[in-house]
Amino acid sequence: MLDTTAHETLPLAPGVGYKPQHFAAIMADPGPVRWLEVHAENYMGDGGRPLAQLRHLAERFPISVHGVGLSIGGEAPLDRDHLTRLAHLVGWLNPASFSEHLAWSTHDTAFLNDLLPLPYTETTLDRVTSHIDQVQEALGRRMLLENPSTYLAFVESEMSETDFLREIARRTGCGLLLDVNNVFVSATNQKTDPRDYIAEFPLEHVGEVHLGGHDEQEDEHGAPLLIDSHGAEVVDPVWTLYAETIAAMGPRPSLIEWDTDVPEWPVLAAEAERAAAILTPARQALLS
Repeated sequence: MLDTTAHETLPLAPGVGYKPQHFAAIMADPGPVRWLEVHAENYMGDGGRPLAQLRHLAERFPISVHGVGLSIGGEAPLDRDHLTRLAHLVGWLNPASFSEHLAWSTHDTAFLNDLLPLPYTETTLDRVTSHIDQVQEALGRRMLLENPSTYLAFVESEMSETDFLREIARRTGCGLLLDVNNVFVSATNQKTDPRDYIAEFPLEHVGEVHLGGHDEQEDEHGAPLLIDSHGAEVVDPVWTLYAETIAAMGPRPSLIEWDTDVPEWPVLAAEAERAAAILTPARQALLS
């Protein structure tokens, strides 16, 4: 296990999703960035440059591990091999945080390259809580669960998404990862108010916040359709919603996600600076 005892918690400051092309720039001058996130599935192999770089980064920065392949919402049992390899990664890296998505991405033996939503029913709730219990037991730590971006609502849902997440946190003791861009995308697509969603969200369970960009398209009726792409700057309405959320719940570790069409490091650092401008006064108010 790496000696990361100095980085056991994420700071109340900006982080970014790590990309290997930024390694030299981050090590030379991270700017406002105080922690990094990596996708678990990129580091579940043995040896090589990616793991060597990650070891160097973990000696300097708190690391958050973000899973994308557990399919926590799937009908099938969790993949034992995947969970074993994840536990091995978390065991030697000893990250400050681990998170996954409220979504499913597997069917039988097929893996779907997407994070798909699920209906909010008692049956689904039982399945998701069971899966989270298994993950937390295997990892020996509390995990965070991220709210999804959605494009349609399920008719068979028996409760709201915020009530569903609240009950999961109550039953399992897990924390929540609040993706503010996902809130904005879902609300726009379903023609609801994102502020109402934040007002109903169990903010007391939030351990981390995500911010990212999205693509703007139109549906067949010409109405706005937002796609959660993580391939652009955070838009101003999402920054406004983020600032209002931080004002309501206090500062939280906040990540800039940018996974496609990845820009040069100064662009990511500038996004982190915008987050810092909101987090710093909130953190100072907390300490005063």
